[in-house]
Amino acid sequence: MTNWHQGELIEVEISDLSDTGDGVGRTSERVVFVADAVPGDRILARLLYVKPNYAQAKLQEILQPSPHRVRPSCIVADKCGGCQWQHVDYEYQTIAKRNQVIQALERIGGFVAPDVKPMLLAGDALGYRNKATYPIGKSIAGKVVAGYYQKGSHQIVNLNQCPVQDERLNILLREVKQDIQKQRWQPYDEKTHTGLIRHLGLRIGRRTGEILLTLVVKDPRIPEIETIAQEWLDRYPPLVGVMLNRNSDRTNSIFGRETRCIAGKPFLREEFAGLQFQVRGETFFQVYTEIAEALLQQIQSELSLKGDEVLLDAYCGIGTLSLPLAKQVKQVIGLELQPEAVEQAKQNAQLNGISNAEFYAGSVEELLPKIDVLPDIVILDPPRKGCDRTVITTLLKAKPKQIVYVSCKVSTLARDLKLLCQDGTYTLTTIQPADFFPQTAHVEAAAFLVLSH
Repeated sequence: MTNWHQGELIEVEISDLSDTGDGVGRTSERVVFVADAVPGDRILARLLYVKPNYAQAKLQEILQPSPHRVRPSCIVADKCGGCQWQHVDYEYQTIAKRNQVIQALERIGGFVAPDVKPMLLAGDALGYRNKATYPIGKSIAGKVVAGYYQKGSHQIVNLNQCPVQDERLNILLREVKQDIQKQRWQPYDEKTHTGLIRHLGLRIGRRTGEILLTLVVKDPRIPEIETIAQEWLDRYPPLVGVMLNRNSDRTNSIFGRETRCIAGKPFLREEFAGLQFQVRGETFFQVYTEIAEALLQQIQSELSLKGDEVLLDAYCGIGTLSLPLAKQVKQVIGLELQPEAVEQAKQNAQLNGISNAEFYAGSVEELLPKIDVLPDIVILDPPRKGCDRTVITTLLKAKPKQIVYVSCKVSTLARDLKLLCQDGTYTLTTIQPADFFPQTAHVEAAAFLVLSH
């Protein structure tokens, strides 16, 4: 094997995309990961670090561009860390994501030729995000900036608009930043743990057009904040509420535990799957509304509900999946760690006249073994880390007839599916990937399992 050294230039042809978004090149020496490279590119890359079996390199020069390489829609796409794949044509993005799912299931899960359906698409690869949360900072010149972090750093790339978010949010991004400057509210400095304003959160109801604005602050005692919040409501008719979230910890977490409404309403209204939902600024709701609906329809189709089933929705959030299914089953039980989300789920059930749904606050691993009703169907939609081992063990004992596992991280999905299927208790029938996050390397997938015996 040739000795490679840090700083050395190598020529490599890119053949694949990794699940982190990097281009992947394979030589006789090692696998090489190169950010901003596209399969089909022949490039010169400078080695950043070298390991025995792989290397990380920086794109230095494109010797021959890939046919899948396109001009990004965003003028700062080469700097901003919000999107990894704006330079990759959209059709190829979807092919690469489906391959991610297949490779994870085969490599991590040990499944042979898994049945992975074509990617579920909604048509719009831009302007789809119903939520954006921007860190607030200061430029060298002392101007207030807001945007996303530069790739591989915590340096903010200042934005006045973002092509992947709903365009109706752009005016707030641009003008609220100016108001923070005018009011002389100091942006938070994570190095010194000083300043006030940490993040600007924006969320919109795609169907209703209602907008919520959330300021994440180190200290809620901000001069004139209530007055300015009311001015925002008067200035922007779609804005229905201004929230203040306190996060005084020295942490990378965006939201703190305490949120209060300082003007307008603490929620926006949204129409989803034929129901009315109340959605707060800090609780979880899928960022691509239309794709979430399409995936829900696919789940309904695969389950073939008869009306007499007990459905348990673990990690239920505000009831996004369980409430639309409630009228098609006998009973719904929802489990969710966040108490605020559970309260919203209950309110959303009441809002839609749904009386056969119960929601409980607590960790799924603690609550699931205590449920005294054996569910026929379990929906799992855990965070990126996947399910706690206790959850898997409990399901293998309870043996629901069907499990739907919805995941935003295919490596943990494959790991957990292997545990559910390894002793033959469950059979993986099919997997439906869905493009919840166009222009990024992230992919959502729903796996469908049936009880084998």
